[in-house]
Amino acid sequence: MGFTDLLTEAGLAILNGWLTTRSYVTGYAPSQADVAVFKAIKSAPESAKYPNAARWYKHIASFEDEFATLPGDASKPYSVYGPDETAATLNPAKAPAAEEEEDDVDLFGSDDEEEDAEAVRVREERLAAYKAKKDAKPKTIAKSVVTLDVKPWDDETDMAALEAAVRGIEKDGLVWGASKLVPVGFGIKKLQINLVIEDEKISLSDLEEEIQTFEDFVQSTDIAAMQKL
Repeated sequence: MGFTDLLTEAGLAILNGWLTTRSYVTGYAPSQADVAVFKAIKSAPESAKYPNAARWYKHIASFEDEFATLPGDASKPYSVYGPDETAATLNPAKAPAAEEEEDDVDLFGSDDEEEDAEAVRVREERLAAYKAKKDAKPKTIAKSVVTLDVKPWDDETDMAALEAAVRGIEKDGLVWGASKLVPVGFGIKKLQINLVIEDEKISLSDLEEEIQTFEDFVQSTDIAAMQKL
């Protein structure tokens, strides 16, 4: 019953097989079961021959300074852990028959399935709780401050009417700010106007296209400056 002499290749083969679908000797965290088996091995198994056992040994070694604090009964020998039946593995000639018997009786398959199902349930509950917590947090609204240049056709363009047309554009997520007229030469002045937009709601390219539909006033538009809030 349980693990056999772990100083032999047969014993290490059993341990390697046992750890194929497990991270620890028992349960989902290091315990005194791992400590007992670890101490019975004496040295790290060959990774080429016993990859699962070698991976487990290296991981448990990282807890060596904490062995005394790990949960479980430290008085139990390593042999009480592991598969219920090891005779077939000890005798390679009988191994195929033993495998067939294991398939028939499924000595520990059901336990693994129950453990896996429990692990999935716990994980799903934690993920759901995390998602609910994340969804409950108020989302930060990304905004940008933009300085927009609106250029008229010539010095005879009614700049007051031009600005009124621009400010007449009302959208959810758009707030117009201060403005001024900036000389560009030959008596022509452009309208330089500030605005704040919510990035998810307002497309600057669409806004510029809408402003340029005021063909009686607007020759072109340019983004003079832009920064995130």
